[in-house]
Amino acid sequence: MRRLRGQERAITGNRQTSWAFADAFVAEDEALRWARDRAREAGLRSVSSGTGAALRLLAAAVDAKAVAEIGTGTGVSGIHLLHGMRPDGVLTTVDSDPESQQFARQAFRAAGFAGNRARFIPGRALEVLPRLADGGYDLVFCDGDRLECLDYLAESLRLLRPGGLVCFEGVFADGRTVDSAAQPAEVQRLRELLRAIRESTVLLPSLLPVGDGLLCAVRRG
Repeated sequence: MRRLRGQERAITGNRQTSWAFADAFVAEDEALRWARDRAREAGLRSVSSGTGAALRLLAAAVDAKAVAEIGTGTGVSGIHLLHGMRPDGVLTTVDSDPESQQFARQAFRAAGFAGNRARFIPGRALEVLPRLADGGYDLVFCDGDRLECLDYLAESLRLLRPGGLVCFEGVFADGRTVDSAAQPAEVQRLRELLRAIRESTVLLPSLLPVGDGLLCAVRRG
């Protein structure tokens, strides 16, 4: 056991460097940097480069033609998703802040995407999602209100086709999710989400250590 603990310390010592290398592995272009700058100015948090690269890969892996995004922000995650989607794919992105969505429109254009590649819907996610088609989506990306994450999960199960993916950003909550100290309601809700997805009989999950944690699950047929 002593030897094993020593090995664990060696792995832990290099882990942060390895994670930083992985997070910066895929370079981002000018359009993404512009969108990040707009988010920073607005006090919004964007997905990390590594999270964006993972989203791009997952969208490509499921050959996504229809993606729903909860939380447009200034378009950082949307650009990554669009890069991974089919050339005729459409991103439906929902956000309660129309001003942020205007920045995202500009960022998508700067990234070279035609206007018909994205459908912007302003409004609260839980008011918009019920209007979207059952089984009509290949991937649902959730980056909205953490207190509503379980509701997003329920809606995602309805929206996804069999074999489709649901992804939740920020499930580590800056390390608070695994911290044994008393935590706010949003962290408690994330713990419930993790438990619900891990114990689900219709989802095949994985928790990716990119950015602030990317929880992904495939909807079984």
